[in-house]
Amino acid sequence: MSRPVLIFDLDGTLVDTAPDLLNSLNVILQEEGLATIPLEGVNRLVGQGARVMLQKGFKEAGQTLEGEHLEKLFARYLEHYSANIAVESRPFPGVETALDRFADAGWTLAVCTNKLEGLARDLLGQLDMTRRFASIVGGDTFEKPKPDALPILGAIERSGGVASASVMVGDSITDINAARAAAIPVVAVDFGYTPVPVTELGPDRVISHFDTLWQAVEEIAKPANA
Repeated sequence: MSRPVLIFDLDGTLVDTAPDLLNSLNVILQEEGLATIPLEGVNRLVGQGARVMLQKGFKEAGQTLEGEHLEKLFARYLEHYSANIAVESRPFPGVETALDRFADAGWTLAVCTNKLEGLARDLLGQLDMTRRFASIVGGDTFEKPKPDALPILGAIERSGGVASASVMVGDSITDINAARAAAIPVVAVDFGYTPVPVTELGPDRVISHFDTLWQAVEEIAKPANA
């Protein structure tokens, strides 16, 4: 019998990475002579990968970023972010306890993020969390990132599970749409990074703290042998 799989988004779901993500973006903006963005503006920038975040940051400054210039600044962003990936980033309150509870109950845990896989592994490693996950899938692991179903289904397969017994946990429309595409239920956290409140995006459940994740998943999960 396959073990049930609980798949987590990373940025804004498991880990509060906003300070480090924004710091690296602001370094690029400063180097380009553009206005920096305050922390409260991060919700409208994060969730679709670093390239898109850079483009959105430039758009906020009234500039267009594309082509070779985009790729050059993307490389510079990765250089700075890789060197500063866990300066201020920390797991959200209750994460460690929740992961322990699900693991002890027989759930297999996985990460499916649009962050580059190497960066995701580096971040989780520096936070001593890699050991918790049977698979870690990034935005470049497969041909398409979320909201395509492919990375979620790939994470489930690599974890030795089946989609029919899996649940997604995320913080944005990208995660919700990916879960819908993969035909699995989804729990949304309301403390993550999204310009639109998750309560308006139609997840199966919404939580405000990881203390309530167990109950939410219990209400929507299907038995592994169903």
